[in-house]
Amino acid sequence: MTAASAIDTTKADATAPDEPRIRLDHNVHPAATIGFLAVLLAGLAYAGTSIVLDTQRVGEPLAIGAFLFLGLALVIALGFEFVNGFHDTANAVATVIYTHSLKPVFAVVWSGTWNFIGVLVSTGAVAYSIITLLPVDLILNVGSAGGYAMIFALLIAAVVWNLGTWLLGLPNSSSHALIGSVLGVGVANQWLASGAGPTAGVEWGQAESVLLALLVSPVIGFVGAMLLLWAMKRVLPDRRLYEEPKSDQPPPIHIRALLVFTCTAVSFAHGSNDGQKGMGLIMLILIGVAPTAYALNRTMPDSSTPAFVQTASVAQGVFRAKAAGETIAPRRAHAVLQQALRTRRTDAPQVYAALDTVSGEIVNDLKSYGSLRKVPAAQTKNVRNEMYLVYDTVRLMTEKEDAAAARFPDGGAKALTAYQHLLEKGTRYIPTWVKIAVALSLGLGTMIGWKRIVVTVGEKIGKAHLTYGMGAAAELIAASTILLAQFKGMPVSTTHILSSGVAGTMVADGAGLQRSTIRNIALAWIMTLPAAMVLSAGLYALLLTLVRLMGLT
Repeated sequence: MTAASAIDTTKADATAPDEPRIRLDHNVHPAATIGFLAVLLAGLAYAGTSIVLDTQRVGEPLAIGAFLFLGLALVIALGFEFVNGFHDTANAVATVIYTHSLKPVFAVVWSGTWNFIGVLVSTGAVAYSIITLLPVDLILNVGSAGGYAMIFALLIAAVVWNLGTWLLGLPNSSSHALIGSVLGVGVANQWLASGAGPTAGVEWGQAESVLLALLVSPVIGFVGAMLLLWAMKRVLPDRRLYEEPKSDQPPPIHIRALLVFTCTAVSFAHGSNDGQKGMGLIMLILIGVAPTAYALNRTMPDSSTPAFVQTASVAQGVFRAKAAGETIAPRRAHAVLQQALRTRRTDAPQVYAALDTVSGEIVNDLKSYGSLRKVPAAQTKNVRNEMYLVYDTVRLMTEKEDAAAARFPDGGAKALTAYQHLLEKGTRYIPTWVKIAVALSLGLGTMIGWKRIVVTVGEKIGKAHLTYGMGAAAELIAASTILLAQFKGMPVSTTHILSSGVAGTMVADGAGLQRSTIRNIALAWIMTLPAAMVLSAGLYALLLTLVRLMGLT
């Protein structure tokens, strides 16, 4: 099926809107194109300069070959966010464009700007919730050939699927594509490393939470937007709010302000959630190629070390009390914690003994080196892996506050939470330049390639054109749902939440839905996860085979 035929299929519906109400073929001024390219090149130069300065600062400058390899990996990762921008954010601008609240060019620039801001203020929680899906073995050895094969396979698979659905004009989810790619790599690694242990596969406990969020959020979008529109009609009886936009005429000023606000909210929420997905992968790339500079948070001040050591020592006392006298050697302790992470079974004496042992290693390292900033290059990977294993295990122990308080009485739960917070600051940080690079990619991506998705959302979901009230209700629910998910550290799909919200308002308004478009969107939703899994699994197996044949493992 060609792109044109995919977009035009719904015109066969007898009750579909006859013609587009807006023009999407405005010519772009040459100065705008020059400015776009200048910002793009400046962003890439800024990222490259930051890497050079960071690696020189720790005394481990990259060789030319490693720098070029890192550059290629980063371009692919930023390319994913760029595609995400013009694929997903078109949903945010569809309502303001189709209600004539903003001109198309200004709308996408405005949306791109708020995507940029959303990325900059994001916390990184979503980024690491996706990273946690990956096999523990690959995360701990991300600088190996298998780690590089993993990163390239999942990024290329996600980009290919996103571009394919964009060509067909389908509001596919970049979140689904990336998560499907991550799961595919995990499944392939488990199969290829048969007998290597349970940590070679997907972390299915975390996957259940992520997949549940992806499944439930579109339902929330549909039902929430439908109920909100019903409520608006009763509370806000202004009939102009529920009329179709008149040709080439903007809405009344108060309605226009409402729609611009909702577009802004969705753009900001999209940036704060979707922008983090690329951040986590970029950090894996940086840790793999330049671990000395990025595996540990070397920006933590030396003055924080005594508090870190004290907090870790208190936590060791909690672990020792629960270990029932059991002790475990350091080498075996790492394996015990990896097994606990894979099975999500942490309430066992040997796990507590392993935590005590590895925490002791962390304390000795900090006392020996003085701070994270002074950890030698040769020891960076070991210290990072120690902190990673303890952090994720303690996180599982304390994720349910009531259960943690019962399991660790007398202030034990509070002590472990404080320890977990310091471990997170030490390993799970995102440099400012990474946020800026991702923000630029997402924001610039918003400004091109948006027309196909806008046509689908604006004209092809319902049997009538969007009214002002429909657009406002759909976007308010979408922004609220995405921001809530960001607060919880869960990745969700802007595309599916907003598309479902538009469909919900159409049902609430009695306009009905165009079956052919709903069918295509549903098929894209259903097929994205398995298709991305197959693509990434195949690419991972191919890349891993190639590096093994070349003797690089």
